[in-house]
Amino acid sequence: MRAKFLPEAAEEFREAASYYEQKAPGVGFVFVAEVHRAVEIARSHPLSGRAVGRHLRSTPLHNFPFSIIYTLNQESVLIVAVAHQKRRPGYWKHRT
Repeated sequence: MRAKFLPEAAEEFREAASYYEQKAPGVGFVFVAEVHRAVEIARSHPLSGRAVGRHLRSTPLHNFPFSIIYTLNQESVLIVAVAHQKRRPGYWKHRT
């Protein structure tokens, strides 16, 4: 199963990675690797994420206060948001 990012989710991903890289060199790279790990889990075990709404699932990142929010269709996992766990809960629900 392929993974695709909505443009808004891709922008959130870039912004968070840039923030962490500016905070401490190398941490942005670790954040990127962790997002890729979470996406791989969603791809290989799509129903393992916690249900967070109709047709939406969430997989938390390790060591970062973020989760990937995704939905499934027949051919791919669609990443709807790379969402901070404490900021604006549910802001991404309208994206589906």
